[in-house]
Amino acid sequence: MDVFQTMRVFIAVAQSGSFTAAADLLDTTTTNVSKAVSSLEARLQTRLINRTTRRLALTEAGHRYLQRCEKIVDEVREADEEAGTAQVMPVGRLKIHAMAAIGNHYVIDAIAKYRETHPSVMFDLTLTNRLPDLLEEGYDMSIVLARDLPDSGFVAQRLGITFSILCASPAYLKKRGTPELPDALVSHDCLRIVNTVMPVENWAFEGPDGGVTVTIPESPIHVNTADAMTVAILSGMGIGIQPIASAVDGLRGGKLVRVLPDYHLEELNLFAIYPSRKFVDAKIRTWVEFLKDYIPGMLAADAKVVGSSNK
Repeated sequence: MDVFQTMRVFIAVAQSGSFTAAADLLDTTTTNVSKAVSSLEARLQTRLINRTTRRLALTEAGHRYLQRCEKIVDEVREADEEAGTAQVMPVGRLKIHAMAAIGNHYVIDAIAKYRETHPSVMFDLTLTNRLPDLLEEGYDMSIVLARDLPDSGFVAQRLGITFSILCASPAYLKKRGTPELPDALVSHDCLRIVNTVMPVENWAFEGPDGGVTVTIPESPIHVNTADAMTVAILSGMGIGIQPIASAVDGLRGGKLVRVLPDYHLEELNLFAIYPSRKFVDAKIRTWVEFLKDYIPGMLAADAKVVGSSNK
């Protein structure tokens, strides 16, 4: 019998006033109760209970030990109840990772909407353009863009599909002209975004006649985030790849123009990844369910804006 269990037996004996009553409470035998108390006293090298054939009484050490044991058992019970509550009530803090453009444009807004109905859930959100080690870095979830995911043993829920487009500033196009076909890009300043999901040199497009790949010339600038690319494009430096999440505000306001509107780059999946399907607590479960309902609508609305920019 482990130490915690012997504590529970000792508490039952002390509170009930007899070995027999304690055995009834714990659904065991009087012999087992007696052995547990004797084992506890032997481990402590202290007599906790004075007993005769007629009655028992706690020693002074027994009274002090009882107070400690009751506190420990109460704290363990409260911890168990709190952990159990996490399975049914969304409460606590979620540590979330997301790729920068996705996080800025979709995830923060989704968090605000989710907390309207789940105010007891708080978030730590980190934005980086990489796939983190969830276990090593302590994340509850990562929200990433990828063609496919490596076999990690994690749970992956697909939230939707998105794509990137080419954009330029009106000033650049006025100065250099507007390419009509992908092959015309070789005579333009093409800005490179360097990360885990965007092509660097070979830009692969889907268009009216299927797929076409263009090897772009040397770029005047390389950046590693979509936000930095937006700034470079707005500065008139050239034509760059923009995830639709990063392009929509500029397209709405006329600060960006979609280039080659009949073409878009490879479609990517948006995934929510988390470590386990078993014993998922309520805050993660409800957050995933919310994302699966909310994100597709946001993606569709942005795709509509991007499409309307063709005209």
